[in-house]
Amino acid sequence: MDPTTGDMNGEHSMGTTIIGVTYNGGVVLAADSRTSTGMYVANRASDKITQLTDNVYVCRSGSAADSQVISDYVRYFLHQHTIQLGQPATVKVAANLVRLLAYNNKNMLQTGLIVGGWDKYEGGKIYGIPLGGTVLEQPFAIGGSGSSYLYGFFDQVWKAGMTQEEAEKLVVKAVSLAIARDGASGGVIRTVTINSEGVTRKFFPGDEHPLWHEELEAQNSLLDILSTATPEPMVS
Repeated sequence: MDPTTGDMNGEHSMGTTIIGVTYNGGVVLAADSRTSTGMYVANRASDKITQLTDNVYVCRSGSAADSQVISDYVRYFLHQHTIQLGQPATVKVAANLVRLLAYNNKNMLQTGLIVGGWDKYEGGKIYGIPLGGTVLEQPFAIGGSGSSYLYGFFDQVWKAGMTQEEAEKLVVKAVSLAIARDGASGGVIRTVTINSEGVTRKFFPGDEHPLWHEELEAQNSLLDILSTATPEPMVS
């Protein structure tokens, strides 16, 4: 394989960090924005939180193409479902549709998903659907390559009955921690909050993330770093 072109011609993968958290009144979904093709960053500002219905969203990880096609199919089926019933689909229905497609095509798909939303019957719900198509209802779910750095963190800091503000701060902090450790996660942080009042999207650019583990502050370009450098004068 030609090392200069092989990575760019490979499969687009969202080696990523995705999170879904329930709180007292709804759910918060969060994700980074880096899409990679091998070692090459194909898209540094992709949106990995996709709308399925007015009240249900999905966080996508793994193969970008696989996760996109599942989202497109489920969105179409849910639209038909809403027309037939005359009311929005529940979060559980959406999660089971995702599970059905993922399980029936488990030998061909490489994607893990988190479905989150709010409905009038059960309130805010989070469902994790990892590789293979299992569906798990959870108070919080994390996925993607950055998730391996976060399990202990969530075991310590997550608590039942959080407020919306606490949940939003938690997911932003968690994604920034994963970005600091995981080379496949990066870019901006996007969040989606879903509750009885509707949906709120938020965006956190890279220069607003908290820095961890002696990270360097964000720079516009390498030239900015070079221009601020003050090397010691040479002494004979």
